[in-house]
Amino acid sequence: MRVRVWVSFLACVLRSASSTPCLPEEFACVRGGCVSGEHLCDFRENCEDGSDETNCSQFVRCDFQNGFCGFQVQNEHHVWTRGSGLLLPSPELDHKNVTGYYLYIRSENGEGVTAEIYSPLFQPSVACRLTFYHHIGQLIGDLQVLIQSTSLVEPQEIWFQSTPNSDRQTCTWMRSVVVLSSREKFKVVIRGMIFNSSDPYEVIAIDDLSFSQGCVPDLENEIKAPPPTQCHSSQFHCDANECVDGVKVCDFSPDCPSGEDEANCSAQCDFESDSCGWHELAQGDGFEWVRGSANGVSIDYLDQTPPQDHTTSTSEGHFMLIFKNSSSFSQQAVLRSPTFQHSGSDCIMTFWHYNSGQSVGAAEMYLSVDGLDNVTILWRTLYDQGNQWHPVIVQIGRQTRPFQLSIAKLSLGVYEGVSALDDIMFHNCSLPEAVEMCPTPFHFHCSRSKACVNYFQICDLIDDCGDGTDEENCFSDLMCDFEEGLCSWTQDHVEDIFDWTRIQGPTPTFNTGPLKDHTRANVDGHFLYIESSVPQKFKDTAVLISRPFLPTHCRGPEPKPPCVFRFHYHMFGQHVFRLAVYMRTRNSGRGNLLWVRYGDQGHFWHRKILQIHSAHHFQILVEGAVGDDFKGDIAIDDLSFFGCQPYEGELPSTEPSTSAPMLTLSTAPPHSCHPGQFVCTTTRECVSLSQVCDFTADCSDSSDEEHCVKEYCDFEGDTLCGWYLSDPATPVPLHAFRWQTGQGKSIHLGEQNHRPANDYTLGSPEGWYIFADSSDGGYGHPTDLSTPLIKITGPQCTLVFWYHMSGFTVGTLQVFIRSGTVIHEVWSQSGNQGNNWRRGEVFIGFRHNIQVVLRAKRGISYMGDVVVDDVTFVDCGPPLTTNLPCHNNEFICANGHCISEDNMCDFIDHCGDGSDENHYICKGFSGRCNFEFDLCSWRQRQDDDFDWLIKAGNMLTPGTGPSTDHTLRNPSGHYLYLKGSFPQTTGDTAQIMGPLFSHGSKDCKMVFYLHMSGDGIGTLNVYMITNSNHSLFLNLTGNQGNYWSRQELHLSSSENFRIMFEGKVGINTRVHICLDDITFSAGCILSRNFETDFNLITGSCPPGSLRCNNGNCYKPEQTCDFTDNCGDGTDEVDCGTSCTFEHGCCGWKSSPADTFSWALGVGSAHMIRPPHDHTLENESGHFVYMAATPIGLKGDKAHMRSSLWKESSATCKLAFWYYISEKATGVIRLFLKTENELRELWSEQKMHGEWRKAEVPLRKFRNFFLIFEVVRTRDVSGGAALDDLEFIDCAPRAVHPGSCPAVTDFVCNNGDCIEYHLECDGKTDCADESDELDCMCVPGACNFDKPDGLWEETCQLSQDPHDDFDWDIGYGRMCNGTGPSTDHSPNEAGGYLYVNSSAQREGDIARLITQQEFPASIGVCHLRFWFHMYGSYQMGALKVYTVGRSGIPLLVWATCGNHGDSWHYANVILSNVSPFRVSIQAEVGADQWTDIAVDDVSFTRECLVGAPVTPIPQTCHMEHFQCLYQFECIPLSWRCDGEVDCLDHSDEEMCTSVIPGTLPPQTGCETGEYSCMNSICIPALLRCDSVLDCPSGEDEYGCPIKQCNNGELVCEATADCIAYQSRCDYIVDCSPFNSDESSCHECPFGYCLNEGKCVVKENGPVCSCPSLWTGNRCHIREKPLTPTTPVIPDSKLYTAFSIGLSVAMILLVIATGVILFFLLQRRYLIRDSGLIENEELDSSAFDLQKELPSLAVRPRRPVHPQTIISVYPWREEPKVSFLEEDKLSFSNPHYKCSRSSEA
Repeated sequence: MRVRVWVSFLACVLRSASSTPCLPEEFACVRGGCVSGEHLCDFRENCEDGSDETNCSQFVRCDFQNGFCGFQVQNEHHVWTRGSGLLLPSPELDHKNVTGYYLYIRSENGEGVTAEIYSPLFQPSVACRLTFYHHIGQLIGDLQVLIQSTSLVEPQEIWFQSTPNSDRQTCTWMRSVVVLSSREKFKVVIRGMIFNSSDPYEVIAIDDLSFSQGCVPDLENEIKAPPPTQCHSSQFHCDANECVDGVKVCDFSPDCPSGEDEANCSAQCDFESDSCGWHELAQGDGFEWVRGSANGVSIDYLDQTPPQDHTTSTSEGHFMLIFKNSSSFSQQAVLRSPTFQHSGSDCIMTFWHYNSGQSVGAAEMYLSVDGLDNVTILWRTLYDQGNQWHPVIVQIGRQTRPFQLSIAKLSLGVYEGVSALDDIMFHNCSLPEAVEMCPTPFHFHCSRSKACVNYFQICDLIDDCGDGTDEENCFSDLMCDFEEGLCSWTQDHVEDIFDWTRIQGPTPTFNTGPLKDHTRANVDGHFLYIESSVPQKFKDTAVLISRPFLPTHCRGPEPKPPCVFRFHYHMFGQHVFRLAVYMRTRNSGRGNLLWVRYGDQGHFWHRKILQIHSAHHFQILVEGAVGDDFKGDIAIDDLSFFGCQPYEGELPSTEPSTSAPMLTLSTAPPHSCHPGQFVCTTTRECVSLSQVCDFTADCSDSSDEEHCVKEYCDFEGDTLCGWYLSDPATPVPLHAFRWQTGQGKSIHLGEQNHRPANDYTLGSPEGWYIFADSSDGGYGHPTDLSTPLIKITGPQCTLVFWYHMSGFTVGTLQVFIRSGTVIHEVWSQSGNQGNNWRRGEVFIGFRHNIQVVLRAKRGISYMGDVVVDDVTFVDCGPPLTTNLPCHNNEFICANGHCISEDNMCDFIDHCGDGSDENHYICKGFSGRCNFEFDLCSWRQRQDDDFDWLIKAGNMLTPGTGPSTDHTLRNPSGHYLYLKGSFPQTTGDTAQIMGPLFSHGSKDCKMVFYLHMSGDGIGTLNVYMITNSNHSLFLNLTGNQGNYWSRQELHLSSSENFRIMFEGKVGINTRVHICLDDITFSAGCILSRNFETDFNLITGSCPPGSLRCNNGNCYKPEQTCDFTDNCGDGTDEVDCGTSCTFEHGCCGWKSSPADTFSWALGVGSAHMIRPPHDHTLENESGHFVYMAATPIGLKGDKAHMRSSLWKESSATCKLAFWYYISEKATGVIRLFLKTENELRELWSEQKMHGEWRKAEVPLRKFRNFFLIFEVVRTRDVSGGAALDDLEFIDCAPRAVHPGSCPAVTDFVCNNGDCIEYHLECDGKTDCADESDELDCMCVPGACNFDKPDGLWEETCQLSQDPHDDFDWDIGYGRMCNGTGPSTDHSPNEAGGYLYVNSSAQREGDIARLITQQEFPASIGVCHLRFWFHMYGSYQMGALKVYTVGRSGIPLLVWATCGNHGDSWHYANVILSNVSPFRVSIQAEVGADQWTDIAVDDVSFTRECLVGAPVTPIPQTCHMEHFQCLYQFECIPLSWRCDGEVDCLDHSDEEMCTSVIPGTLPPQTGCETGEYSCMNSICIPALLRCDSVLDCPSGEDEYGCPIKQCNNGELVCEATADCIAYQSRCDYIVDCSPFNSDESSCHECPFGYCLNEGKCVVKENGPVCSCPSLWTGNRCHIREKPLTPTTPVIPDSKLYTAFSIGLSVAMILLVIATGVILFFLLQRRYLIRDSGLIENEELDSSAFDLQKELPSLAVRPRRPVHPQTIISVYPWREEPKVSFLEEDKLSFSNPHYKCSRSSEA
């Protein structure tokens, strides 16, 4: 039989010989004939004479007759066996004869087998071929040929065969030729693999391996493998000749150096190279798991395979699939894993599953453990899952014995579909490795395995060490795995609804609950669960109660580990609701919530560790709550305590104790701190109370910030970081809408789209955030999360946070700033913002005693929660003063702080004292605008579609714009905005142009703030406009965030340029583009090119003059001086003059920044406005009035302003008639504004219903505006009106020709007055030229009539050694014809100083510096000089700086461009907050015709005197309340005291009933005392007395806001006043702190404030208060008597005038006497000193004579009144001068007069 098979085999492989001549690549047989070269020496006689097999010594080949022929076996566990056909039934023969040998592998037990054999090392070759014979029996397996090159870690497969031999009878052996190609030295690997075999005699075999001549052995580098090490039978042999214990094989940890002990049970398997030991368990029924690919399956079976694998996503990728080729009724395919030794407690398995088809059926995975009869179901899937791969995660858990996993698939004869697996991976399945030492003391070193486990894994019922030592010596009463019952836990039979159920195996309901317990991780273990099916109902609870435990902080003198509670929970199911853990200290109730989870947490057991802190005996409660359907089972297992000490008694009951309280003495160490200081907790240092909660740790132990809000809060670990729930107040009602912490993983069914699945911090479900749950509460319900009191914030303080508002009916998120009892909104967002996190930002700035409040308002339904995360206070610490000098790029503030030069003059108080925003300091910054009153130097374009508007904060429509402006950061501040709503449509544009800047501007940049919030908001473009080009500098489209964002643009141009903002309306016309605080750096220089007024270039008037309507001429300085210089009033017509309003507004102008305007109208008897005017007294007469409007806000203002009046007389008065309807509610006020102050002259709010006259003395002023303001105080109605304005005796010198407007004025010998800085300035200003006589030379003054080498020493001026070149002395025209032809002196024969541009490069600088250092001053020192700039268009720049000892030089003046061939006068105000020198700097232009010259430099005498550097004060002092709707400051103690003190009544509005705040725990203090947050005990008498005695003011938390008489106490329990007689009467009238019986026999320390004296009387301590103070503790400032209003009723004019005249004469005499004192200080006598009258003298804030008494110089400076009045809304803007460098103002076309005919 064997001979017949052999002959048949030969018949199927032999070929007939050819008689044709042999080709070059063929072999010529000796006896003739040709054979292919690839058949040479291949163990087959292809030549008839056998000559092709005779000379084969040079070939590498082997027939295995005598061994392995040098082929190597590198792994004894992957060994081919050498055998012959006589010894084995299959294959029956070797390749050539029955006694021959071959190599084979077989599977004796059906499990997987792998074998490899390695060839010798070959040199690189591309012409190498391997020829061999192979046999694959009836089994499932592979045969591979691979190349192992020197650079490859893993062999590369080049040939593959898995199909069994088709005809075993005729062709047992198959011949294959494999082409080998490698650019490196290589070995050939032949690998055989059996995955599954039902017949142990079926084999895979190879024979007769031969390599062609192209395969050249590399004999020199061949390394012989060392002889294998002999290992014990229980050990495993590694490839590196090492032995490891057999129990370490397949334990998920590689113990062999190359990991081959895990090779047959890989933790990761993608099935690309083999099946990794996974095999079919039940073969032979035609329904089996097989390894394959989409490309490798017959076309008849393509419907059984996925189109691509999961690993590579290609059709060539491999996977395991169900292969069905039989239709038996009951078929089962079982894919069995290798055997794993054990697994760790966190072991999980993941894989990808494909289950598609209508009849694909179910699949399940089960666990088989050695020694257990039952199998444990781990995973199930049912029915069709779609045509895609699905991820699966299976929790294996801790397995202590060998185990296998099986995936079973059942067919009942109707199977049709695709079922496949891919990418199996095991995670965290290995036990911890052995180490010599644990990394931290918080680890346990296992005794035998030497592994390290976490401290909290000790005694938790799980063997984490692998040797059980972490579970030895444990207290069994503290652990429960429920294998033997409930242990020490008990069911709650009082307050819950049903009980926890103990169970073994899966819970009864499918697809909910665990399939196994956690302890044993198999079906034999027990656990507890709640059954959510009937009869349970939604939110029914089951409660498990622990045994009692001792308090955690008093467990003996020895240090003990912390008390922790560990447990495992399982929450899987569509309707899972809640699992919570509570701690209670009484024997009933739930107690405090420690932890809670909601909703489906996945099909896993989760571990939770809770640290327990309790000062009392306690119990732990575990509560499960039922969901709203039956798929809501919740399970718990392995409950354990560690570090907790059991208590054998019972917890106390809830009834209060009736025994007297025990006296306890304070154990706090003594200290020496004063009452106004905070005592640091551990160090007992003393710091000011104002330093507590200021974001800076002033105590060494940081205890001053311990009870404050933290700078950063991500809410991780379920903490609020100092924030607290202030609304709703505690106790919080059940189901109240409130802020709470949460995680994405706590989202339960129905909440999926209401709040985010991931927090912002970690971006994961594990991260924490705070949210307001809309499932509770009702529509519009608010909840507030507040900070404790923040004492002070830094000037750049900003609140940054991230919010998430997703849902169809999500409500509103707001940010408020609370100061005392006043709260205002600073940020808001409403409605659905999409399913993503958005950034919010609020600029807080410099503030005192505030709280920040996050308020959420519920929407109309539950669909949408308000969520906040990552709340950060950025740069909120107050600036620190150091002794280090400021850097060259920093500005030194008046208070010594240093700030970046980029933060100067940007409308933000970065210094904290306002000195960086002082308008004198900012003189060198042009083009600034904060839009508080008008557009400044910005102009609307006329060729666009509509205009930009000015708007106050707090848009009428929420969500359309910012809540506040950026400048003032309150709702009254203004900004520029683009209103996109009707009549505007999408695509409409509005454009606004800035001032013209010079091409010579260097280092110029623009900064502005932008607010663009809302989807579809539109586009903002920023252009640079020149004569030749429009350049787009910035393009922003769409939502940029709901906050003011800073934008910075660097500007440069070879031409003069403007900046243009263009706003374009988007698809959402409801939202607005907003701009605010536009600033330009000091390097931006205004151009001299300007549009010339028509009157200046037409008519017969001389150059520089204007033409009157009657043909006369007048000079520009003669306008608005109360004198009719034209004769027809033309020069005064637009100034805001006397007016009857019959022919217009007479030059009175309204502000475009107001919400409404003064309107011009006529009387009406049917409206709120007056029935008739005052002039004509009929309904046809005109007046201006405040009209009622359909919309508006309380506090809205309207302003009417005059032009700038040059000067008024000492007797000047303004008389006018006013009307306030009896139905109106408002205030009329008159202000006078100068450059340095804004003072209120008159106000009225009483309702009269008739025209009444007021006369207001104006006195002597220079350069001032008059402003009428009307304020809505209660509603939006109108009714206030003005008529018949008349200026009386206001022309200068009308009565007293010699009187001066300012005490600092210079009085000419002829009695005229000029401003002090015009004295001795090189030009005559007095008509008698007396201002240029007797001039003292101030160092630095110079006319340069000195030789070239002497002027520096004489003038005390120096060339800067660090500049590019020097100034030179010039006489006459020096060169190029561009410099001056003469100097500036009258005789034109002197010298001047100039820079020669012909030898310099563009941009070179010559700098001149005074040798004299002037004392610090603001706004009083003047530099006067004459300059000459004549030449080409490329003329450079001339600049003046003040240079302090450190910090950046301050630019105070600059000009550029061609000024013509003449000398020009410059008068520059020099300011610096530190002693300074003056630098005059010339910058060379672009060509040689750009010479610059200066002459006649001088300084005012005030430069030698200096002046105190007075920072701009805060709007109101920190101890005052600012009225809301008009500016007034009142003491905080007057706020909410039942009396109206603000004119707008706002001090008595929004008065809460109690002071917000949460009381600290009241422990450790005696009866009659109150415990502060830092455990300091204070007398209860100090509770609720409106004085903050605790460090954070918590002694006033929860107190009623109520005013009681002196001696009475406010009782918090009843909100009543306790009479003085009821104090200290041994009867407690005010619980709970018994304040009426506290401190009856002593005065508490620091009880009486403000130097009051304390006396103990019969009913307790009483304070005797000094003048101006009152209240129980002298803490309330007494109110002054209400002043009378200067109003003259119509019928009593004469009487009032007489009285007023008498008073005026008395005041005049007094004022004259005071003035005489100052006049004695003058350096020369005035001929008629009695003519000088100035009633402002007593208001001067500074006595300059006391500063430098040794100087015989009369210090003169502007008046700064001590009474601070806000400049809102006329905050000083930089003035743009086109006519003269020293002009103080410019006309503004945006002031307009409104006309209206209807109220």
